[in-house]
Amino acid sequence: MKAYFKNTFALSEKGASDVVKAVFWTALCNMLLMSSSMLLYWFLRDSVLPVLENRTPMFAIGAYVAFSIALILLIFICYYFQYNATFLSAYQESSTKRISLAETLRRLPLSFFGKKDLTDLTTTIMFDTASMETAFSHFIPELYGSAVSTIIISIGMLCFNFKMGLSVLWVVPVSFLLCYATKKLQDKFGRKSKDAQLSYLEKMQECIENIKDIKSNNRKENHIDVMKKNLSQYENESVKGELVTGILVTSAQMILKVGIATSMFMGIYLLVNNEIDILTFLVFLMVATRIFDPLSGSLINLAAVFISLLSVERMKELENTPIQQGKENMLNQGFDIVFQDVKFAYNQNESVLNSVSFVAKQGEITALVGPSGGGKSTALKLVARFWDINSGKITIGGEDISKVDPEILLKEVSIVFQDVTLFNNTVLENIRIGKKDATDEEVILAAKAAKCHDFIMAMSNGYNTLIGENGSYLSGGERQRLSIARALLKDAPIVLLDEATSSLDIQNETAVQQAISRLTQNKTVIVVAHRMRTIANADKIVLLKEGKVHEIGTHKELISYPGEYANMITLQSQSANWKLS
Repeated sequence: MKAYFKNTFALSEKGASDVVKAVFWTALCNMLLMSSSMLLYWFLRDSVLPVLENRTPMFAIGAYVAFSIALILLIFICYYFQYNATFLSAYQESSTKRISLAETLRRLPLSFFGKKDLTDLTTTIMFDTASMETAFSHFIPELYGSAVSTIIISIGMLCFNFKMGLSVLWVVPVSFLLCYATKKLQDKFGRKSKDAQLSYLEKMQECIENIKDIKSNNRKENHIDVMKKNLSQYENESVKGELVTGILVTSAQMILKVGIATSMFMGIYLLVNNEIDILTFLVFLMVATRIFDPLSGSLINLAAVFISLLSVERMKELENTPIQQGKENMLNQGFDIVFQDVKFAYNQNESVLNSVSFVAKQGEITALVGPSGGGKSTALKLVARFWDINSGKITIGGEDISKVDPEILLKEVSIVFQDVTLFNNTVLENIRIGKKDATDEEVILAAKAAKCHDFIMAMSNGYNTLIGENGSYLSGGERQRLSIARALLKDAPIVLLDEATSSLDIQNETAVQQAISRLTQNKTVIVVAHRMRTIANADKIVLLKEGKVHEIGTHKELISYPGEYANMITLQSQSANWKLS
C-alpha cells in the first residue's frame, strides 16, 4: 500500500508511510463511530427487551453507560492520532515536496528552462504542492479510510444478515463506478481550467515584469483588456469544470440514497416473513443512515483526488526530467579550455555553434568577438555546462566537462554575465555569494578591487545597505561592478566575462579592467567583448560568425590583413565619431 501511494501521488518515502498511517486511523475512527449502532443494538437486545418481556437483563444500564464513555474516549484518542497523521504530516510532506522540486530545478540543464514558462514552474512549486497538501490532509485519507472501513463493516453486515446487507450495500459499487467511469471527462475539464489559470497568471507576471515598458508606451488599457479576457476565460473554464464534477458527484450521491429505500423494502419484506426481528431491522436502518454519510463524502473526495492527480502529473513531469550528472571529482591537468569540433543548438534544426574549435590557455585572456548571434555568449555558457553540447567535446585541463558534475565544475569557474542577477539583501551578502565563508575584510577587498567601495560607502548603511530586488536601488554600472566583485571574491581558476564592462563609463571601465588584469593572472580567462579597449588587451582573439570560427589570432595579427576582424574594427572606429545631426 505504501508503494502504491508513493508511485501514484509522487510522495516521499516518509510521506507515503504517513498517508498509510492516516488511512489506518481514519478507517479506525469510522469503524468506532459505526460501532455506536452495534452498542445500541446490544443495549436494546440484552437490556431493554428483557425488561419489556419480564426477563432478567444480561447487563445493567450502568454497564452500557461505562461502555459508551469508554467508546467516546477511544474515539477521542483515535481522532487525536488521525489529526497528527493527516494534517501535521501533510504540512511536512508539502514542505519536503517543495524542497525536492526546488532541488530538481537546481540540477536541471538550462535547456529545460528555455522550454518551460517561469509561471508554469512557479505554479507547480507553489499552487500544485498546495493542492496536494489539501489532498493529503483531507481527500486521500478520508477516501481510502472510508473505503477500508466500509469493506470491513460490509463484511460484518453481510455475515450478520446477507439479504439485509446486500439491500444496503448494492448501491456503493454502482455509485463509485459511475464516478470513476467519468474520470476522463472530469480530467478534460480540469485540464482546461488549469491551462486557463496558467494563461492568466502568465499575463499577470508579464504585466508586473514589463510595467515600465507598458506605461512608457501607453499600453495600460490594452494590457488590462487582455488580462480581463484571460481572467474571464479562467472563470468560465472553472465554472464548467465545477458544474460537470458537481452533476456527476451529485448523481452518484443520489444513487447512494436509494440504498436506504431498498434496505427499508427488504427489511419490511423479511420482517413480514419472520426472517428477521424488529431490532435487526432497526439496526440495519441505523447503519444505512450512518454508512452512507462518509460514503457520500468519499464521492466528493474521489472527484477531488482526480483533480489532484492533475497536479501530481505536473510534479512528476518535473521530477522525471533528466538532470545533469557527472563524477564528483575532476582529474584535470591545469585549466586550458579546449573546444573540439563543438556543435550546439538550443532548438532542433537551429544551429548556434557549428564545428567550433579553439584553445583558451591558462594564464591568457581569450576574447570572443563577432557580430550578434554568432554564438559568443553561448560558448561561455557551454564552458560552465549550463547546457550540454550536441556533439564534439569541451575539455578543461584534458577533462571532458560533460562527465563532471556541474556543481563540481562550477567551483572552478567565476562568471560575470551581461545580465546581472542580484538579491534583495545587503551589499555585503550579495558579494559574499561568490564565497560563502568569506570574511567581511575579504568582501571589502574584492569590492575595492572592482571599484565598488566608494559608491557603497556613500549609501545610507554602507555594506549593510539593502539594495532591493535584483539591485533595483542601484544603477546599471553599480550592479555590474557588484557582480564583478562577487566573481573576484570567488577567485576561481577560470574566469568567464560576458560584456562585463558594458555598463561602465570610460573611467570606471579602465579601473575595473586593471583590477581584473591583476586578479586573473595565471588563470584561464574568456571574455566576450565588442569594445576596442577590451579586445586589444587579449592574448588571443577568436572571431565567431554564424556559429563558426572565422579568424583566430592576436589583435596585431588580425588587424594586419583585410578580414572580418579588421572590418569590424574599422566600423567601430567610424561609429565612435557618430553624432546626432
